Amino acid sequence: MGLLSSGATHIGMKRKTNQDSIYLNPKKNIFVVADGMGGHNGGDIASAMAVKYIPEYILKNYGDEPVKATEKSIQYANNNIKARGEQDEKLVGMGTTVVSFYFKGPNLYLGNVGDSRAYLINKKKLFQLTKDHSLVQEKLNLGLYDRTEAAADPQKNVLVRTVGFEEDVEVDSFTYKVSRNDIFLSCSDGLHGKVSDPDILHIVDNYIPDPSKCTQVALDDCVKALIAQANANGGNDNISVVLVVAK
Repeated sequence: MGLLSSGATHIGMKRKTNQDSIYLNPKKNIFVVADGMGGHNGGDIASAMAVKYIPEYILKNYGDEPVKATEKSIQYANNNIKARGEQDEKLVGMGTTVVSFYFKGPNLYLGNVGDSRAYLINKKKLFQLTKDHSLVQEKLNLGLYDRTEAAADPQKNVLVRTVGFEEDVEVDSFTYKVSRNDIFLSCSDGLHGKVSDPDILHIVDNYIPDPSKCTQVALDDCVKALIAQANANGGNDNISVVLVVAK
């Protein structure tokens, strides 16, 4: 089983800088999306460090048990980002979200911190694999309101867990057995905050109706279309997308 991958990041329509960073290594099947904390000093530095240190750790420890390697790679990035912030008062408090894909053997090893997301698209259905580490998600968990009300919450961008902000970071990790024709999507909230899940599924299905016949051109065009839709819907934030198809 092989993997076909594509990814892109875009500044969006409203921001002056792009604080998102992405990493694609199709030879080692490692993919990372990071969204630097908007409004914080050094968000772009934090996200760039995340996509540097996460694959660096995995590649240096390629023989390690993959779940531990996934978790430790994000903790390694956390320690380096926090240390950098402590060296420069202008960078104190910087942080980033992270979603990392690490495909090895028959499995996907997934790690995430923050509100960037990972999705699985299988048999024309979309499943969210990650859970946001946000104040809104905490309220949803407590049953204080539903998702419609959550979308209107003025605190929807407040995160309760990020990489680089605290001494220790708790990493959510998942193991998923990959099947042929699975499509995996990771993205910053610049996409999922502006494009609904049904619309994400519609766009992917339009460009990749049959994953077994997906081409690199179709995959690249799908990434561009997702970003274009987020911008058409306002493009209030930076937008990052990584797509991986199991063939």
